[in-house]
Amino acid sequence: MPAGCKNSAMIFNSEMEQMKEKFAKLLLGEDMSGGGKGVSSALALSNAITNLAASVFGEQSRLEPMTADRKARWRREISWLLSVADHIVELVPSQQKSKDGTNMEIMVTKQRIDLLMNIPALRKLDTMLIDCLDNFKDQNEFYYLSKDAPDSEKGKSKRKDDKWWLPTVKVPQDGLSDKCRKNLQSQKESVTQVLKAAMSINAQVLSEMEIPENYIEALPKNGRASLGDAVYRSITVEFFDPDQFFSTMDLSSEHKILDLKNRLEASIVIWKRKMNQKDAKSAWGSAVSFEKREQFEERAETILHIIKHRFPGLPQSSLDISKIQYNQDVGQALLESYSRILESLAFTVLSRIEDVLFADNTSQNPKSQSCKWNSSKDESQPNSVSPGFDTNAVSAMTLSDLLTWSLDQNDYDEKADATDEMSNDVDGNGQKLTAVTNRGCD
Repeated sequence: MPAGCKNSAMIFNSEMEQMKEKFAKLLLGEDMSGGGKGVSSALALSNAITNLAASVFGEQSRLEPMTADRKARWRREISWLLSVADHIVELVPSQQKSKDGTNMEIMVTKQRIDLLMNIPALRKLDTMLIDCLDNFKDQNEFYYLSKDAPDSEKGKSKRKDDKWWLPTVKVPQDGLSDKCRKNLQSQKESVTQVLKAAMSINAQVLSEMEIPENYIEALPKNGRASLGDAVYRSITVEFFDPDQFFSTMDLSSEHKILDLKNRLEASIVIWKRKMNQKDAKSAWGSAVSFEKREQFEERAETILHIIKHRFPGLPQSSLDISKIQYNQDVGQALLESYSRILESLAFTVLSRIEDVLFADNTSQNPKSQSCKWNSSKDESQPNSVSPGFDTNAVSAMTLSDLLTWSLDQNDYDEKADATDEMSNDVDGNGQKLTAVTNRGCD
């Protein structure tokens, strides 16, 4: 056998063994003892995609192409995992002509519609992100200093936020060239579209997942107990103003923002259950009228949408974690985990682009820049990532449609006072998703 053919056969056999091992672990639900104590197939698949992304992408601290080996591994192994979707089908009616020429309706199998529409679109988002990193292959205008470099070398570009471990970006003394700056802006807009699309599909899938009984059983008896007196009073005032609400809230840290998000989601679930409760004398009963409860629920939804819009890099909420942990739908697990890791990578790449643009701006305007990154309201988070867009349109669109969206900042400014609506990631053992649950917040 020729040497080339022999090497190809060895590589093929090696990949086959890797694939067998990976799918064996999935079938065993990560319980290698075979004792049936593993997680569900849906969660095992979700964990596999999450762990693959964490091992391939790791800490994307620089704007640089992936190595050929990493890129090949990613494309190969994500294709293995996504191949499961090819066998998730539904029955649909079809016309068949019999031998005597008459038409009759029969049922045939077809890939489930949500997977058929969204898996190809997610693959396209995947390609767009990797292509974006490839575009920085030959750039030679900015570079990165080691985190151990002396402060004198870092100069005004030294990071002063809580992301001290990221390498410092250095640009020419008089700033980047117009060509490089335009390329960065173009890549930023492209990645922004990827981020919006990935966030939308992830939110859509999570909203369609059933709320686990474990989560419901752990809820407080009423919305007031969930929110706390101060937040409850702010939501139930006669004249509600979201801006006024946020001005009274302490959102100084990620932990406090996430806590508010968890409380809001819990109260929304409570109020919705009460509004759907037929037995007024049940334990869920309350003296609050149906109309008032509906109004409070809508206000909480509004605040929640704004929080998700302003802080797209937040970790998963308690409700999201619970949904993913107890989800039994393999198709939803595929869509949720794949969209989540793409959202995480897009957010990280966008942050790295912002780092270079910040360094460029600082080099041109050294006196007007404080040279300080604000970790609670990063440039790459609320405004540049999430201009206003219509959620009603989102719900009626597939990701393929979302990929064609354009970022219209003027339109966003005109709608700044309107409520931005946007539809809304865990592990079986509390550890599996820690590498990606921060959605790229490095």
